[in-house]
Amino acid sequence: MNKVLAIIRKDLILRFSSPAEWLFFLILPIVFTYMLAGGTFGGGGDIRRVLPVVDEAGTPLSQQIVAELEKSTFVRPELSSRAEAERKFGERTIPFWLLIPSQTSQENLLKGEVTLEFHTQPNNLDALSAQRSVQAALRQVSLNINAAQFAVQQAESRKPFASMEERQAYFDGALLLAQRFQEQTPERLEISRAETADPVQYDPRANSSAGQMITWVFIPLFGISALLAYERSTGTLARLLTTPTSAATFLLGTIGGQVLVALVQMLLLVGFAVLALGVAWGREPLGLAILLVSAALAAAAIGTTMGTLLRSEAQANNLSILMGMVMALLGGCWYPLELFPAAAQSIVRVLPTTWAMLGMTDLLLRGENWQGILPEAGVLLAYAAVFFTIGIVRFRKQFF
Repeated sequence: MNKVLAIIRKDLILRFSSPAEWLFFLILPIVFTYMLAGGTFGGGGDIRRVLPVVDEAGTPLSQQIVAELEKSTFVRPELSSRAEAERKFGERTIPFWLLIPSQTSQENLLKGEVTLEFHTQPNNLDALSAQRSVQAALRQVSLNINAAQFAVQQAESRKPFASMEERQAYFDGALLLAQRFQEQTPERLEISRAETADPVQYDPRANSSAGQMITWVFIPLFGISALLAYERSTGTLARLLTTPTSAATFLLGTIGGQVLVALVQMLLLVGFAVLALGVAWGREPLGLAILLVSAALAAAAIGTTMGTLLRSEAQANNLSILMGMVMALLGGCWYPLELFPAAAQSIVRVLPTTWAMLGMTDLLLRGENWQGILPEAGVLLAYAAVFFTIGIVRFRKQFF
């Protein structure tokens, strides 16, 4: 066991001797997972577009406009200073912002003298929808005020108010009543959703997390071939095998160490997806563990066989990256398999990445438990058994 641990330690030192290794081990997987998830954190949060609002009026009317914007399904108002809004707009870090000028009041609105300023970047696709949300909010506030003003006029035609204070109190009460009636207005549009199931089961966060995990873990496990090629080309493997160290010890240390590192990497990516993206990896931990181990063993077995076929470390590194990317692309790690032609969906089932992705989406999207993913895990373990057998047989022929 001490020899196995020494081999694992030696391989880890070689692999992480360059700081660039962390780029492929953790940074790039997280970046790609985040980008392909849609560039949004959390699941089920407020996904409305932020609308900075500069309220220079500070009047009841401006507060009503902001409150009405809060009901929008597209924009989420956030109060801001004018200087900050103009600075961010000039830096193009915000696509639009709203100015409520100082003269915004109920009196000016009734006179038709209220004009809000909506600033937008050119060619922004969300600006039109945001502008319509602002117009809808202003229209609703205007309707309430007009209704309250009409109520005041009707009351005043029957009996004049004793004072302006009484008239204003009546207006305020009528406005509150109009707002309450508006909130209680029944929906005039009945929405019916089709019951036809979507043939493509896709969730950007779940698919991105699973697909990028497979992509960035399979590539370094295929890279076991580079470790074997390096040991062979430098002669250290031949010298090692002249010592009391057996071939089984060497392979166990080399392969086992890389598999353990791959499992740590996958757990880190799972943790990122759970905490940052809200992906429900923790729903079926036993099924997830079975899949992760099965996928890691399958990829390591292919890397072992490649190591007995390739002659140089550079050749092994290049082929590992190429095979990892191609298998990930064809296996549904970047795009849902359902988008592929029917014939292609059948052909790509020869790839281990396809079965790994099917198992993970079964857990995340189709609600399977650990028993439901056993067929996919079984196929991955079959890959591991076949390629480990080929790799070990060829390794023994080369050195014994």
